[in-house]
Amino acid sequence: MEITRIVITGGPCAGKTTAMSWIHRNFTKMGYTVLFVPETATELISGGVAPWTCGSVKEYQVCQMMLQLEKERIFTRGAESMGKDRILLVCDRGTLDNKAYMTDSEFEQVLAELGENEVDLRDHYDAVFHLVTAAKGAEEYYTTANNYARTETVEQAAALDDRLISAWTGHPHFRIIDNSSSFEEKMKHLIAEISSFLGEPEPMEIERKYLIEYPDIEALEKMPNCQRVDIIQTYLKTEDGVESRVRQRGSDGSYIYIQTTKYRVSGLKRVEVERRLTKDEYLRLLMDADPDCRPIRKTRYCLSYENQYFEIDVYPFWDDKAIVEIELSSEDTPIVFPCDLKIIRDVTDDDSYKNSSLARR
Repeated sequence: MEITRIVITGGPCAGKTTAMSWIHRNFTKMGYTVLFVPETATELISGGVAPWTCGSVKEYQVCQMMLQLEKERIFTRGAESMGKDRILLVCDRGTLDNKAYMTDSEFEQVLAELGENEVDLRDHYDAVFHLVTAAKGAEEYYTTANNYARTETVEQAAALDDRLISAWTGHPHFRIIDNSSSFEEKMKHLIAEISSFLGEPEPMEIERKYLIEYPDIEALEKMPNCQRVDIIQTYLKTEDGVESRVRQRGSDGSYIYIQTTKYRVSGLKRVEVERRLTKDEYLRLLMDADPDCRPIRKTRYCLSYENQYFEIDVYPFWDDKAIVEIELSSEDTPIVFPCDLKIIRDVTDDDSYKNSSLARR
């Protein structure tokens, strides 16, 4: 049995309700059993439990996150009992959405009361897909008429959209679906991104990699749309033509563990298969580490910019350069780089800048 948990999030009036119909129709045809965890905020507010009826915003958010987590546990338990091969569990918003509605102090208080941490709450989902609000690029279609719980003006909706993107920045598989085309094309783009993540029809990865001048770390860490992640990457013994690695990923003592296996198809395209590991599985696989490769330690800065998701890797053995990577939906997707990044050159096809090569130096 394979249960894949994804989040569909986005600003107000972004098309989430329609997206759920598209997801159900398309992925049921592909043979998935599709389950939906309903949006918790709408349920609570419609029932009378709201930020303005509870004792404080913090008290409301504790209620919302408790219910969200319990619903996800119930849906997961139900899914595990179904005996189906492939289950797609779709969350209409996830726990990190709540962060966008609180101050940093309130968020820390909520985490403390729930006994949770941000990395675990963010990264226990397999992928996150953000639909940009109509208030950014499709203002003529923005409305509050079709959702009792929606009260934001166009300006407030756009600002909230930015905060939601910031809240999820740092997730290893985060994609932003904007309003640069028609609404139907937006839905098709979403389905294509989910399909690509699921490996339908096959698990292709299209990635570009650039050598950059050493970035201004202090400036990155102050940006609301940038999140630091610490990574230790260890390569395993494999057959020729196959690359397999295990990765510890997280921050402040909270980590997830992932195994990635890659097969190159052509220049930019590779077949990539990932699976989550328990800590015990991770430790067992470390016993199969390639003795010719040293573990790679790096600090990754995940940066959301112009609806694209950049990963800036800073290595302890370089003080004059770094690497920036971006995954693309197609080989001809244009890239808009943040102006603060100083590009030296494209090293996508330069094997000397692959992590597996750096590990052998």
